[in-house]
Amino acid sequence: MALSDSSSPRRNTLIPSFLYGSSPKTLPLHQILNSSAAPAATQPSSVSGGSRGSGLMIPAPKESGKIEMYSPAFYAACTAGGILSCGLTHMAVTPLDLVKCNMQIDPTKYKSISSGFGVLLKEQGVKGFFRGWVPTLLGYSAQGACKFGFYEFFKKYYSDIAGPEYASKYKTLIYLAGSASAEVIADVALCPFEAVKVRVQTQPGFARGLADGLPKFVKSEGTLGLYKGLVPLWGRQIPYTMMKFASFETIVELIYKHAIPTPKNECSKNLQLGVSFAGGYVAGVFCAIVSHPADNLVSFLNNAKGATVGDAVKKLGLWGLFTRGLPLRIVMIGTLTGAQWGIYDAFKVFVGLPTTGGPAPPASAPAELAKA
Repeated sequence: MALSDSSSPRRNTLIPSFLYGSSPKTLPLHQILNSSAAPAATQPSSVSGGSRGSGLMIPAPKESGKIEMYSPAFYAACTAGGILSCGLTHMAVTPLDLVKCNMQIDPTKYKSISSGFGVLLKEQGVKGFFRGWVPTLLGYSAQGACKFGFYEFFKKYYSDIAGPEYASKYKTLIYLAGSASAEVIADVALCPFEAVKVRVQTQPGFARGLADGLPKFVKSEGTLGLYKGLVPLWGRQIPYTMMKFASFETIVELIYKHAIPTPKNECSKNLQLGVSFAGGYVAGVFCAIVSHPADNLVSFLNNAKGATVGDAVKKLGLWGLFTRGLPLRIVMIGTLTGAQWGIYDAFKVFVGLPTTGGPAPPASAPAELAKA
């Protein structure tokens, strides 16, 4: 049986080409239908007769399963990667988050990181270190899905609006706008879980977890009470995410430009993932510093019924608002952000997509592309 090779002027296949193509544009509907319907119209003799122009075609193994950039499958993969990267990492650092929240709420009892762990171990045992892990896992999985999925969407959307030349010239602004837009949506998904998590972690005896904590919270505060921390959450997470994505993209670009002599596309996947982790860790340190005052506000408001921002500032003070629990949060967020970028890009590599970030294209490239 003769099969047509890759030099055939017309490729017919049982699998529509949009499922494995590498073009940044999706195919119109009539082309998809034509590509999938073509084999049905092929004469049986062409399969065994050796015709080079038509016949049953089998796609090359290297092309099958390839995800087209900016297709629905691409955004679905980014969403799945975001679920894994945020949900798993936040759940893993639940003990650190637990101590941090209690240091913010009751600094007289939880005076330092080491004493905080000691108090929790004495009062609640080892199991107490993972109190609130279910709302943490579910909440940050939902947030990660929206954060990474919508970031990729808005980054492409704003780049298309700006055009090739301005998208390259003002790429940092596009990173900032795309990440901010994504985080607005992501925090709406996170907020109810965050409210229950903080209450479970900082009020022993309130509830064992999400299943009994959510009904108790709604009964006490009402459904809208789940979102009373939304504005402070935006205040914490939007600057955090803008710093997380913009600084990561910039740091990774600088690493490939100045620290690694080999072009990115010639680097091994392991090296690229190492760059993703390193860039994510440094970005995480900046994120922690920028978003920490709002983090203190969120913990305070979700812990105390009827509390206001003014109450938080009066009790914590401006200095305490910026510094209380900050060293622990720098360690936690740095590690967390580095691991998130590592997991996210590892998943992208697993499904056949390139890692995030890299050297900017030459300045003349956008203009040439626009002319073409």
